[in-house]
Amino acid sequence: MKVLVTGGAGYIGSHVVADLVKAGHDVAVVDNLSSGQRQHVHPSARFYLADTTRPIELAKVFVTETGSAPIDVVMHFAAKLDVEESVRLPLAYYHNNVEGLRIVLACMLDAGVKNIVFSSTAAVYGDPLAQEPLSEHMPTLPINPYGSSKRAAEQLIQWVSASDGINYAILRYFNAAGADESCALGLEKPHYTHLVPLAVRAALGLEDAVKIFGDDWQTPDGTCIRDYIHVSDLSDAHLLAAQYLLTEQKSLLLNLGTAQGSSVKEVIAAVDKLRPCPYQVVGKRAGDPAVLIADASKAHEVLGWCPQRDLDVIVKSDLNYRLRART
Repeated sequence: MKVLVTGGAGYIGSHVVADLVKAGHDVAVVDNLSSGQRQHVHPSARFYLADTTRPIELAKVFVTETGSAPIDVVMHFAAKLDVEESVRLPLAYYHNNVEGLRIVLACMLDAGVKNIVFSSTAAVYGDPLAQEPLSEHMPTLPINPYGSSKRAAEQLIQWVSASDGINYAILRYFNAAGADESCALGLEKPHYTHLVPLAVRAALGLEDAVKIFGDDWQTPDGTCIRDYIHVSDLSDAHLLAAQYLLTEQKSLLLNLGTAQGSSVKEVIAAVDKLRPCPYQVVGKRAGDPAVLIADASKAHEVLGWCPQRDLDVIVKSDLNYRLRART
C-alpha cells in the first residue's frame, strides 16, 4: 500500500514509518520538524518539509504524490501533545490539532484518498477514576485543552466520514514509551515531559531528579497510574489498522493499551532496578487525571492485536537508546 504519514519524523511516527518500509510499503512523510528529527525518518521514505496547518504546502505534497500513484492511506500523527503546555496555550493546540487535521482532510478529499488512521489519546476520557479500565464506549469528558482538541478532531473525522464516505481508524493511545529494538529510534526532545525518559535520564545523571507530581492521589501508593505501552506495539497496531481499512472498508475506534496500570513510583522502581533513579515529590500539575488504564480487548478482537512488551522491556529499551545516544 501507499501511505502518506504526517508527523512521520516524530517519536511514534518515525517508528511506524520504519515498520511500514520494512513491510515493503511505499511511504511518504510530511513533517515541519518543529519537534521531529529528520534523521529518524527512514531513508527509503520520501520526505517533505511541510506544515499541516498550511494548506498550500500540504496540497502540493498531495498533488506530487498522487501524480505517480494513488495514496491508499493517510496516517496522521502531526499534533501538539503536552498536557501542561496545552493548559497555557489552548489556542495553539486547537490550531495545530484541529485546524491542521481539517486541512489534511480537505486535501484527502481533493485527492480522492478514502482512508485515514488517526493518532488520538486516552486524554479524551478525562478523569474517570470510578470507571477503570476504560472502554471505547465510556463517555469522553476531557479535562485539558490537549484532550479536548483531540476529541474535537475525532468528531471532525466522524462527520467527514458521514458526509464524504471516508473510512477511519481512530486509535486512542495510552502512554507510549520505549525505543526501537535496534536503538536507532527513540524519543528525543529539547524539553522532556514523559515519565519514562525523564526517569531514565535521571538515572543516567542527565537530570537532577525525576519529579513526582503529587503523592496524595486516590491511588494505592498516592501517585498517578498510567497504562504504559511500548512504541513498537503501537506501531504494529497502525499497520494492522491500515490493512483493515483497505480490506474491510469499515471504520474503527480503538483503545491501544496493555490493561496494566503502573504508578509513577512503580515506573521509577523499574528504572531503579537497572540504575539508581533519584526523584523528588512536587505539587500536582493542572489537567492530570489520577488513573488511566485501557480496556484494549476490542483491538484484540477486531485486529488480532496484543501488546508484546511489558514495563521492564519499555524501560530497558529507553535506557539502551539513551546509552547509545547519550540524550
